[in-house]
Amino acid sequence: MTELSLTTSRLINAPAAKVFNAWLDPKMLARFMLPADGVSIPKVETDPRVGGRFSLVMKIGDKELPHGGTYTEITPHTRLVFTWESSFSVDGSTVTLTFAEKVGGTEVTLHHVKFPSEESRDNHDSGWARILAELAKVTE
Repeated sequence: MTELSLTTSRLINAPAAKVFNAWLDPKMLARFMLPADGVSIPKVETDPRVGGRFSLVMKIGDKELPHGGTYTEITPHTRLVFTWESSFSVDGSTVTLTFAEKVGGTEVTLHHVKFPSEESRDNHDSGWARILAELAKVTE
């Protein structure tokens, strides 16, 4: 299987610490992990330590889509790595976030590896871009 991946980034008008910490705070995750219109996040739990897990439920209408993962690297304010588990993912699916202070704020770069298909990768690409846009709204 070819290892499909995606990379997306966004400059967010907020300090790196604030943007980074939003990814570990369940209340903040519920506000920005919204990959499409009509999605809500009724349940989020985090255990923000290496080896700790996170879980969240994305709800679209009556359908609940559980997601989760394990934090494999937490370097405060610069890098966050976690596994990505959902009904749409494959073993070894991993998300790496980097946070770089820039003029005008923090550049967040998201790199996600391992998808079951190009369609899945493309769907995640638009979903992650939307999530970063929502992150910008709640942290700026």
